[in-house]
Amino acid sequence: MFDAEYEIFSSSYELRYVIFVPMEVKYLRLIKVIAEEGTIANATEKLFLTQSALSHQLRELEERLGFKVFHRKRNAWQLTVEGKELYAMANEVLTTITKRLHAIENIREGSKGTVKIGTECYSFYHGLPAFVQKMGLLYPEISVELILEATHRPLSKLLAKEIDIALISSPSRDEQLSSIALFEDELLAILHKEHPLSTQSYIVAEDFAKAHLLIHSFPLESVSIHTRYLQPHQVTPAKVTAIPLTEVALEMVHANMGIMCMPQWALAHFRLSEDLVFRRISKEGIHRRHYLTYRTEDRNKRYIMDFIANFEETFIIE
Repeated sequence: MFDAEYEIFSSSYELRYVIFVPMEVKYLRLIKVIAEEGTIANATEKLFLTQSALSHQLRELEERLGFKVFHRKRNAWQLTVEGKELYAMANEVLTTITKRLHAIENIREGSKGTVKIGTECYSFYHGLPAFVQKMGLLYPEISVELILEATHRPLSKLLAKEIDIALISSPSRDEQLSSIALFEDELLAILHKEHPLSTQSYIVAEDFAKAHLLIHSFPLESVSIHTRYLQPHQVTPAKVTAIPLTEVALEMVHANMGIMCMPQWALAHFRLSEDLVFRRISKEGIHRRHYLTYRTEDRNKRYIMDFIANFEETFIIE
């Protein structure tokens, strides 16, 4: 009994396999449209086929299946019993395909967007252009904008949705924001080899009280050496000058007209004179950990996550 039942099941399974595996989507669509339009003549326009081509495809399908799908009548074509099963299957398959294609389209739409970046440290702007160029090659659907105006208050700009990514040197405690630790660097004093402070192995806060400090821009609250070292020691430099262009600031240092404080990696793209020297600030040094911070709610935006993944790959240095 079992053997007989198995043989019936096996042959039935093989029949279904033979029938349905060769079925192409075009045949399912053909069955669906003819059934709903009633005749081949009415279906030709929706299928973008001539009546001859449509008839040929239907005949080819029925030959492959081994049974009729439609009863041909003068005014309307009707599905056979087998045809009704195929029509039901066509509806299920085509609905699933449409649904999945829409899902893919939504995913692709989520991969497009503009990422606006702000950083509290101007040093980062020296490394960002090369990264932006790389993103343009790998992800042409993601555009990247550097928002210089966000430098002084990047977190408030991030919360106000004026930027999407903030590069900061301390993690945010705001629950609306998420941070990723990138790398640690050290602020160094850059000065001419004939500057009086160049003879010291490191520079202390009191030394700045007699120095001409070159910074990128005011206010001082946005300058790392001020907030991290000079302000806690209640020291104000003898003179402070804001010079937005690093090249110009380096020229002034080369002319022994002041000192500047930057991490050494930020000057990698500049040709530095042999007359310039680097000195540690304080005996322990001024070390910073940089963080990429973004709105937690943006985790469902694929283009933001793609940007962050590539940023981590480029800037995380262990």
